[in-house]
Amino acid sequence: MVNSMTTVILKPHKEESLLRFHPWVFSGAIARVVLDAKHKGDAPEEGELVCVQSSTSNVLGVGYWQVGSIAVRILAFGEDSLPADFWHSRIRAAYKVRESLGLVRKDNNTFRLVHGEGDNLPGLIVDIYADTAVVQAHSVGMHVCRKEIADAILAEVPQVQNIYYKSDDTLPFKAPIEGDKIGYLISDYQFPAPLGEGQEGTDEFWSIENGLSFRIDWLRGQKTGFFIDQRENRALVERYAHGKDVLNMFCYTGGFSLYALRGGAKTVDSVDVSQKAIDLVNINVAKNFPKAKNHTAVAADAFEYLSAQKSAGKTYDLIILDPPAFAKHRDAVKNALRGYQRINAKAIEMIRPGGILFTFSCSQAVDKEAFRLAVFSAAAQVGRSVRILHQLHQPQDHPINIYHPEGEYLKGLVLYVE
Repeated sequence: MVNSMTTVILKPHKEESLLRFHPWVFSGAIARVVLDAKHKGDAPEEGELVCVQSSTSNVLGVGYWQVGSIAVRILAFGEDSLPADFWHSRIRAAYKVRESLGLVRKDNNTFRLVHGEGDNLPGLIVDIYADTAVVQAHSVGMHVCRKEIADAILAEVPQVQNIYYKSDDTLPFKAPIEGDKIGYLISDYQFPAPLGEGQEGTDEFWSIENGLSFRIDWLRGQKTGFFIDQRENRALVERYAHGKDVLNMFCYTGGFSLYALRGGAKTVDSVDVSQKAIDLVNINVAKNFPKAKNHTAVAADAFEYLSAQKSAGKTYDLIILDPPAFAKHRDAVKNALRGYQRINAKAIEMIRPGGILFTFSCSQAVDKEAFRLAVFSAAAQVGRSVRILHQLHQPQDHPINIYHPEGEYLKGLVLYVE
């Protein structure tokens, strides 16, 4: 990688957060930018490596430049350039963590390898599905380095043979981006790489999570194809499911449903607005429980489904609410909290006395206290008494950098409903 000589100089006393190893430099903290003499433009290019210095010329770190309120994301503190083995050493360290956590097993080949700031690689997500790594760049800097990242993954993660790049929905849409945002970077599959628009390739992509097989559609599915961040919470549902009538709302491809079935649920209803998701639920159930007759999958709007079931007098022993992010930015928080209150009120109404509610928010903009208040307001609205049994969060392969608390995004509650 070519080192950048462009220097970002901070205002006095604005280096304090970097000295505490917080990886973001905000645009308001910058006094001036000194461009490399060979620089063609009048400002750094988005994704360009820059050296960050204090107002007293102390080197604070090197990171990539981006347009917006977060102007620089630091990759290496106290350095003015990236070491030659930077990508290999960071990927190697991330893999060793997953090995030490016991996630690399014969009955589990599905895990998150890189979780952005939590693995000291801000703006990068890498999920592993069997022999394939799915890479997402959330910044232009990571997009620019995608080939180096792919080479490092292939070298440092023994099970990986294919690397799929899926950043069409995650990169800044206004950024001047060169190169494909989606397609195979490395592939031994029997079709051209990168996969072009309209090419179906093969749908027979399977991976294993805690002994359960899931068909993963990273080509057209949400995020990287599966929600790995709910693995431990799915296992908790399995513990509670025995003999219960279970409703899995916003089921996507049926992760919670499969764990509930394995846990001995009496019945499981899976509901998602997407027919494509419901098709995958049925495929996953058939793969793992070919003789199951106690599972039903329905494509329907969540609010409409709950209203219709309530009118029909339907109730459940255990309900799972795992909706998509109701708030993707701070301006939407108030509406999101109303949405959480509304959906939780409908679910709590339908839980039998002594039943269990698993309820989640994956909105980073909604903090856990606000989410808890929305859920408790829902319980009060329908006149039910609830107790907290568990407070849930993202699993260990989605680590939170202690210097970057913003990395905590998934929050959940398990409630006993009287």
